[in-house]
Amino acid sequence: MSEINLQIDGKEVKAEEGMTVLEAAQSAGIFIPTLCHNEVLEPYGGCRLCTVEVEVNGWSKLVVGCLYPVEQGLIVRTRTKMVDKVRKLILEFLLAHSPDSPALLELAQEYGADKDRFEKESSFCLLCGLCVRYCAEVKKKNVIGLIDKGGKREISFIPELAAKECWDCKECFSLCPTSYLQAAYHLTKAIAFPSLPLPVKPVSEGTAKAIK
Repeated sequence: MSEINLQIDGKEVKAEEGMTVLEAAQSAGIFIPTLCHNEVLEPYGGCRLCTVEVEVNGWSKLVVGCLYPVEQGLIVRTRTKMVDKVRKLILEFLLAHSPDSPALLELAQEYGADKDRFEKESSFCLLCGLCVRYCAEVKKKNVIGLIDKGGKREISFIPELAAKECWDCKECFSLCPTSYLQAAYHLTKAIAFPSLPLPVKPVSEGTAKAIK
């Protein structure tokens, strides 16, 4: 692959063709927040927290860093006034769904987001899609999926498959930024298969490191 030179926050960065802005920034030790990205999964662009400002031929625009490909001479700014404003608004929307998520609260403090700005919608799920994509892309099981549309969208386990596959896996639990997934799994199991035991098998240290 050919080498691409770009600039991120004034720093000259070398990236490989096919990399995204987020990957290039991470390779250079430049932090861009994200909740839905994981290096073992295909880019998703669900949370939009990795929004950055890019300049091409003198024109600036906001793009999603985990999806936008690097290109020669690209100028990237990760903390402009507009970028911070967008991230703050996104965080406030997400906090309405999961106001106690440690990951969200830490970012809220960084960007001055008000967790009480919007009326609470206690789904507790951020729809980051990490669990769904991990189960489909890595485990090839498709036990959990996203159902419905718009504001009614939610994750759902397929009970028959969950009873067969999840008990000896649960690798997706550690990916969830709100712990909602574990609760959803236990609810599914309690309703569909009440005779099954409830204790959670912990994710091994090796597995946890591999999927972070």
